[in-house]
Amino acid sequence: MIYLIINNYLPMYGITIAFKNLDYSKGIWGSPWVGLKNFEYLFKTKDAAIMIRNTLCYNLVFIFGGLVLALAIAVMMTEIGQMKIAKFIQPAICFPNMVSIIIVSYLVYAFLGANGFVNNTILHGNGISWYKKAEYWPYILVIVYFWKNAGYSAIIYIASIAGIDKSLYEAAKLDGASKMKQIFTITLPIIRPMIILMLLLQIGRIFNSDFGLFLQVPMNSGMLYSTTQTIDTYVYRALMELNDVSMSSAASVFQAVIGFSLVLISNLIVRKIDKDSALF
Repeated sequence: MIYLIINNYLPMYGITIAFKNLDYSKGIWGSPWVGLKNFEYLFKTKDAAIMIRNTLCYNLVFIFGGLVLALAIAVMMTEIGQMKIAKFIQPAICFPNMVSIIIVSYLVYAFLGANGFVNNTILHGNGISWYKKAEYWPYILVIVYFWKNAGYSAIIYIASIAGIDKSLYEAAKLDGASKMKQIFTITLPIIRPMIILMLLLQIGRIFNSDFGLFLQVPMNSGMLYSTTQTIDTYVYRALMELNDVSMSSAASVFQAVIGFSLVLISNLIVRKIDKDSALF
């Protein structure tokens, strides 16, 4: 209880920063209230539609595309029984996220840089200026995200599949069920609660983005903002330029409230369909 109070509840009073014009000399409580003014810069800027569109669309692809990919990897790895290849699917699973994204950033640059592998070897010197062409980056970012994260998600599903009673598969095999039939009638239905749990947790962060992926992998190139700008990267750039903590706090509150609301709505829908699979 002490840990939860100190780590989870006491910091919540800092939410008030989002509704104030923070003055360091006066402190949080002494700073003047400005109401919803700090939220205006998120929606009045000319980039508002772009960053909200990018954040939402990328996350929809990440959530549902990542689910299919992770399940496919988990099922295949379970079937062939070669658990050790997991380390090749998730190259940075043992590293903190920031370290792994730095490694991934350099790997991407090694492939796409002016003198990188793609330009020199595949395109034979007739290179593309990847860091100046925004239209390629929706595909690049999606591929990099899946390569970086699919292995971790797959391991969670592998653990769930490992707990399934093997006699169910043996009985299905005796009844003449094919391997695909076993997957769709035994494996997926049994791990459905875990699938739903993972989806609900990811939906809660649908207005957040992988900061390192969208800032470091494109090398913070201004020519790519139309396809790489998200709420998180926009807030970071605004904070670095304006040094306005209140505005960045307002963005975080906006993301948290929307995410929490979406989790409640999604959980309510799940309860209507399958009460046992709901979070609460």
